[in-house]
Amino acid sequence: MTATFRLLRRAADSPVSAQEPPPVAAAIARKSQLRGFVPTGTLAFRKRVLRYGQLLGQNVRKNSRRQTMTTVLNTATNAATYDLLVAARRHRTQAEIAHHLGVDVRTVRRWELRQSSPPPYAAHALQTLLPLQLPLSRGGDFTFIDLFAGIGGTRLAFEDAGGRCVFTSEWDTYAQKTYLENFSCDHDIAGDIRTTSEHEIPDHDVLVAGFPCQPFSIAGVSKKKSLGRMHGFEDETQGTLFFDIARIIAHKRPRAFLLENVKNLKTHDRGRTFDVIRRTLVDDLGYDLHVRVVDGAAWVPQHRERILLVGFRDAVAFDWDLVKAGTGEAPTLRAILHRTDGSEPRLAWDGNRFFDHETRQVPAKYTLTSHLWRYLQEYKRKHAAAGNGFGFGLVEPDSVARTLSARYFKDGSEILVSQGVNLPPRRLTPRECARLMGFPDSFRIPVSDTRAYKQFGNSVVVPAIRAVAFLMKPFVCRSAIGEPELAMLAA
Repeated sequence: MTATFRLLRRAADSPVSAQEPPPVAAAIARKSQLRGFVPTGTLAFRKRVLRYGQLLGQNVRKNSRRQTMTTVLNTATNAATYDLLVAARRHRTQAEIAHHLGVDVRTVRRWELRQSSPPPYAAHALQTLLPLQLPLSRGGDFTFIDLFAGIGGTRLAFEDAGGRCVFTSEWDTYAQKTYLENFSCDHDIAGDIRTTSEHEIPDHDVLVAGFPCQPFSIAGVSKKKSLGRMHGFEDETQGTLFFDIARIIAHKRPRAFLLENVKNLKTHDRGRTFDVIRRTLVDDLGYDLHVRVVDGAAWVPQHRERILLVGFRDAVAFDWDLVKAGTGEAPTLRAILHRTDGSEPRLAWDGNRFFDHETRQVPAKYTLTSHLWRYLQEYKRKHAAAGNGFGFGLVEPDSVARTLSARYFKDGSEILVSQGVNLPPRRLTPRECARLMGFPDSFRIPVSDTRAYKQFGNSVVVPAIRAVAFLMKPFVCRSAIGEPELAMLAA
């Protein structure tokens, strides 16, 4: 039984009031208006949703029954149905779609290959496979756009602070898949921001962007130098994306922005890179800029220093010292590691993928092979003899980890969990990586382990960004704009 069906059943069973429709019915009614069909009234809607629920997932043929459905089903064009099929495939397999529609898998495959056309009545059944988009997202204390969104860590933080996302940009299709699995979007995800016109972006209160850090990070610069490639602003592929942010800020003039990058941004090219950024934001765009390097270890058991640039269109009393960090106690890895005492939460969306609940063990595939473990030990000994600090990082439950990087999928050497003396350690599982970045267990991981490691390694520490979002909120929230005490504090 789908979530949509359950909502419809609850709506139909709700008591009817002549003055006010039941909450769930009202929500679905508003959702229905977005979908293209409008309930005519609460009583009619009650009968209609019962009928609609009975028809969900059925292969409705061209007979007299279709006449009774015309007020409920969205008779979309073939083009719209194709679009819904593409969207549904981001979340479901061909077999799941076929089962839901009551057709053969080969039929769905022919639709995808445009060898045949899906019937118009399939459109609404396909809509029910998409994340439910209730009108709750239409509110929000302020609006924001999510640039270089990745898997949505920044969006999660700003939504927790009361914001509503009105535009998303992310070019990586695997990141888009994870993003769409976890967020209900009432807008399409834009791809390459370089090809997106600033005129296509809606008005917003806050711009948030974690623009690519590889051109400026210590590891990224070292690698590019070794390959004879340009870095910083001279990296034409990623280094100049900051200026796309500036282009959008110049046109849309949001009340504020938050930019996130590696701490090396401030010292890259002897400070010249950061000076260009600062002059662009302050001198050219006229924003009041506040900069600080923040270590995620205040919120999660990981040393992860990132530079945060917060800017306001008008001078305000923003104060970095007021950022509230965690609970006061430094967290350790014990908080994020899988628990083998029987208290590990069972997550239906994970199953036994990352933790075997029957044996209470992490699957053996996450343990390093003896060969790889010997190689890493020898590598560390060689560099230690040369006076270098390179090598693996072995951690215990009471440790704080090094920075999780996007290359963690290769050997996991920066964070290896000890499994006892003379035993090879193991990598963190993707679920543990999600926790290490501050994502809740409700966050779903629909991609392979390799992709998941890259995605979490490129993400933000969610609670750190959340703390900054709450600190920014009084200066961007529409209800607070113009309050005299804010202006007085800024004066």
